[in-house]
This record gives sequence, structure tokens and C-alpha cells, in this order.
Amino acid sequence: MNELIPDFDWHRVVVSPWTTDFGTFGWIMLMGFLVTATCGLVGNYLLLRRLALMGDAISHSVLPGLVIAFLLSQSRGTLPMFLGALAAGMLATGLIELIHTKTRVKQDAAMGIAFSTLFAIGVVLTAIFTAQVDLDADCVLYGEIAFVPLEPHARAGGWDFGPEPVARMGAVFLGVVMLIVFFYKELLVTSFDAGLSRSLGINPAVAHFSLMAVLSIVIVSAFESVGAILVIAMLILPGATASLLTKRLGRVHFLSVLHAAISAVAGTHLGLWLECSLGAAMVVCGAMLFALAWIFAPDNGLVTQWLRRFAPAGAPPVRS
Repeated sequence: MNELIPDFDWHRVVVSPWTTDFGTFGWIMLMGFLVTATCGLVGNYLLLRRLALMGDAISHSVLPGLVIAFLLSQSRGTLPMFLGALAAGMLATGLIELIHTKTRVKQDAAMGIAFSTLFAIGVVLTAIFTAQVDLDADCVLYGEIAFVPLEPHARAGGWDFGPEPVARMGAVFLGVVMLIVFFYKELLVTSFDAGLSRSLGINPAVAHFSLMAVLSIVIVSAFESVGAILVIAMLILPGATASLLTKRLGRVHFLSVLHAAISAVAGTHLGLWLECSLGAAMVVCGAMLFALAWIFAPDNGLVTQWLRRFAPAGAPPVRS
């Protein structure tokens, strides 16, 4: 094997994560699944609303919130960091809407203005206070999901809920699922037709800002593990893949969760083989699943389109 690709050790790459090292890699795979599934479920509504890059804007806006939270609290504890990042995410959402509604600037341009400005402010603050803030730029951009098993465990009432990031992400995942179940109609109608939602007594503005608040919480919760860059892919890839296979939103949600499970498990094995970032490897596997759906999708996949093109005249429609 050449130097670019390590030798494939079956026991180390495939067997060990499920046997002797399951106590470590089990938490990593679970965290990868929770992050990708939660991001995917929220991302489905972003895709419907054509706001796929809103996650990009909020994730990049988190940095100044982290720095300011540290400067105010003089602590890198979970709570101040979470609140600072959440405040920055909500500020980015409000700023985007303000620019979009009060000027002639379109929404995509407003996103670019808001997130680039806030991220630049975060970079400046980090540079100015670099002696006080222990902030690794690589962790900010890409996170490090491999460190999750080393975090203190969350315990309550005699129960051990695992590492704190996993417990927190699990709670956010359950919260997102419950919100989708209870407000399925409202989210569906406001995502497709704001005028219809008003006629049904549903305020589309309230639904939009509520969705952005949930998005901010999801991004901040995932930030520690996958950073500002990879979380964007996890918001988009599951839903984009599922939408190639079905048009029914309920099935899109189910396929998004299935996509998350496959990406987390396959990505862990790929990362161990290539000795690279496990979070990045999960995204690569998710992109591979998207490519497979793009090629073999039953209605509009590349193979189906090719078969239709060369089907004899008068032949029944081709479905893969």
C-alpha cells in the first residue's frame, strides 16, 4: 500500500471498535448519530424553505459569542459557552432578518453580510485576547468528536447518561423529535405556503423565528463535536439525500435518521482506517450516500434518466 493510504487492518478498523474498544467508539458513533440525525431533521425544513445556508451563517456566528462569554464569565464551562454561542446565533438570525426586511438586500446576501461580519469580529476578538483565551482554531472549525468519550459523565438520580456532550445532544435530539411531532402541521404549512398558513391562523413569522431558535440550539450543541464547518454538511446532506428518494416529508425524516446512522458507523470505520478526523470521515460517508442516491434514485437518478433516454419509443416508463 502506498504512503497516502494506510494499510487496512481488519481487526483494528472493523472488529476492535465493536469489542475491546466499544467503550470509546460506541460513544463516538452514538454522538455522530445524534448530531447528524438532529441536524438532518431540522435541515429538512431549511431545505424546504430554501434556507440551506442559514446553518452556515449561524455556525460561523458562534465564535464571537464564545469569546465574549469567556471574557464576561472568565470561565470555559459548558453553561457560559453554551449561552454565549446561543446568543450569538440568535443575534445572527435577527440581523439577517433585519437586513433582509429593512433594505433591498436579498436574503442570501444578508446571510453573507451577517455571518462574515460576526465571524470576523470573533477572529479579531480571539487575536486580541489570545493570551487569555485558550481556543484552538481547528477545533472551532472542525470540532473533535474523538474527545467526546473523555468528557465527564452526566449523572442524575443514580443514572449515568454518558459523557456530557452525548447526554446534551441526546436531550436536544429528543426535543427536536417532540417539536416535529407536536407542530408537524404548522411547520409543514409555513414551509410551503406562508399565505395559506395565515389563512389557517398560523403566524409564519413566529414559526420562522422559532425554527431559527431551534436551529441555533442544535448548532451550538453540535459545535463542540463537529465545529463550524462540518455541521453545515450534517444539516444539508441527510435531507438532500432523502429528498432524492421520496417527496413525502414523513419518509424524508425517516430516511434522514437512517442516513445519520449509516454515516456515523461507516464514518467511524473510515476514519480509523485513514487515521483522520472521525467527524470529517462521517461527512464523507454521508456524501457517498448522497452520490449513491443521486445515481440510483428511482425517479430522477442518473441511471433512470439514462434508461429513459434510450428506452424504445412506446415502451412503458422506466423505474429503477
